Amino acid sequence: MIQEQSLGIHYNKDADLLSYVMDPEPFRFVEGHAVRNQLPGLGVTVDEDAVRAADRDHAHRWRNPVWRHHDGSLAEW
Repeated sequence: MIQEQSLGIHYNKDADLLSYVMDPEPFRFVEGHAVRNQLPGLGVTVDEDAVRAADRDHAHRWRNPVWRHHDGSLAEW
């Protein structure tokens, strides 16, 4: 099974996956594999203050791209 993740990917310029968690340890990778932890769910605690601060920054109004087929019908990405 393969699961993609966007940690450190080029389009996360101002914020990344780890920008909004209290402890990045649950997202540690070793030799290309995620390290399994014993915590419930993803094992992270969200940094709510960081999320709220990012929400106040209106410069990051990213939206999903909208793609259409040649006939004008909507194409999902």
